[in-house]
Amino acid sequence: MTEKQRLEGDGRTAAPIARLSTSRAGVDASRTAPALLAWSEGIEAHLLYIGLVLCAALVVPTDDLAHAHSGMLLGLGFLAVWRYGWGLTHFVRSNIYRSVVFPKMRREADAHVKADQSAHVYFLVTSFRIDGDTTASVYRAVFEAAKQSSGGATVVASIVEMADQRLVQQLYRLTRAEHAGVRLIITRIDGSGKRDALAYAFRTISRQEPGPEDVVAVIDGDSIVPVDLVKKCAGFFKADRKVGALTTDEISHVHGRAKFHIWYSLRFAQRHILMSSNGLSRKVLTLTGRMSMFRASIICNPDFINQVEADYLDHWRFGRLKFLTGDDKSSWFWLLRNGYRMLYIPDVVVATVEEPPSERFLPAATQLMVRWFGNMLRTNGRALALGPSRIGVFTWWTIFDQRISMWTSLAGLVMVLLVGTFETPAAFLVYLLWILITRYLQALMLFNSRARVSAFYPFFIYFNQIYGSLVKTYIFFHLNKQKWTRQKTTLADNRTRLQAFGREMASTTLHVTALACFVTFVAVLLGQLKIPELTTFAMAYGLNSSN
Repeated sequence: MTEKQRLEGDGRTAAPIARLSTSRAGVDASRTAPALLAWSEGIEAHLLYIGLVLCAALVVPTDDLAHAHSGMLLGLGFLAVWRYGWGLTHFVRSNIYRSVVFPKMRREADAHVKADQSAHVYFLVTSFRIDGDTTASVYRAVFEAAKQSSGGATVVASIVEMADQRLVQQLYRLTRAEHAGVRLIITRIDGSGKRDALAYAFRTISRQEPGPEDVVAVIDGDSIVPVDLVKKCAGFFKADRKVGALTTDEISHVHGRAKFHIWYSLRFAQRHILMSSNGLSRKVLTLTGRMSMFRASIICNPDFINQVEADYLDHWRFGRLKFLTGDDKSSWFWLLRNGYRMLYIPDVVVATVEEPPSERFLPAATQLMVRWFGNMLRTNGRALALGPSRIGVFTWWTIFDQRISMWTSLAGLVMVLLVGTFETPAAFLVYLLWILITRYLQALMLFNSRARVSAFYPFFIYFNQIYGSLVKTYIFFHLNKQKWTRQKTTLADNRTRLQAFGREMASTTLHVTALACFVTFVAVLLGQLKIPELTTFAMAYGLNSSN
């Protein structure tokens, strides 16, 4: 019997919700992972991987390694200093934040919560085409968290379908949230998109006239919040008046094959380090739509609501490009532009239920990357335009690195392809050994983020770097590509088929040209292509010195 059927059955009180602890020890994603993931996190799998590295080292002849193309080795060394140095910077900053800076912030926030517990908390949950079991788990967790808010709470359920409305109302009764002083407001729209749903719900909250100390937790319909969410997060807004929003750590509960479990667990482990690093600057790079908490005064600001509802970009080729996805990037940019601090709370964990858009890994990863990277790149340019003096040097440089990393990540592979194809095949073996060692070291560094690390992580790290960079370069020249993985909502396009075809051809031409220039540049650095001297040009056009 499903969760939904059980709740709508005889009306008996539902079993107590499994509460997610906010302590790191209580968060072990492997409990719900398939057997392959659990095995890959064991010592046997890591020993097997180390054996693979040793075998690869034996295959690479020492003479070939010593006489490998000097330009390629120099290039790989430069990239290693650049990319791994930048990664090490994030790693060090992450540890400083979590070990030194954040504990002090936590004490200050907790002290403010004890001194003043009057803040009313609004829980805004958006749900669309999510299965009943997940919806039940999400709202039960929200109602339980709302009951713990000493200043009172209001749950705003933004839904589309009547079945979801009945389920939410049933959960409201079964959790006895009403008896704990929790109010329930249901808003329904016609399924025109998440941006419309958020804007409508924001205006609904505005009509409740929140107080200056009130906060709003914006939660996706597939995110399960911990029961002590308010206690753990609300104090940060009181401790620092410049804080406009915050977001938390995440773990994943994946519906899919083992490779999806590994891929998502890797993504969230890396996210924890990067978010902690940027948290040191008090400006995270995204306010994830899964769960972010805002000051109510910001949520009620008409300019903020308009930014989320009708965000757009004026592009030199696409014209005015309205944003379909990326509402979290719109809210993030508004706060960044207006000088608010955005915090990362590493000791609070939200569980997200992941439903890959395809049973096949590559199509699913491609579709998700197109959405993620499209949201990032459509906002990247205008964030850079704010300048380092306005948003901070480190934050500005991190945003700038989003543009250059998609090319530097491909440079090593292009070097090896050129040298291995046109000079010595030994380059492929050298590169293979390099990848096996460096990506495994990167994976081991994730022990700083999670208690268990899969021996398959190195392969997925390399996949994310190479295939992800290819997707980024594609999206950079196709910023108009927008599509939800669950919704069928699309933006109206008044162009004729011929105009649409011409725009697509122009984007493809620019993309191919950029890739060709990039490969040519690498070939010149390797010495495989020579730059003609000026005298050569002069002789070719009859412009020698004798004339």
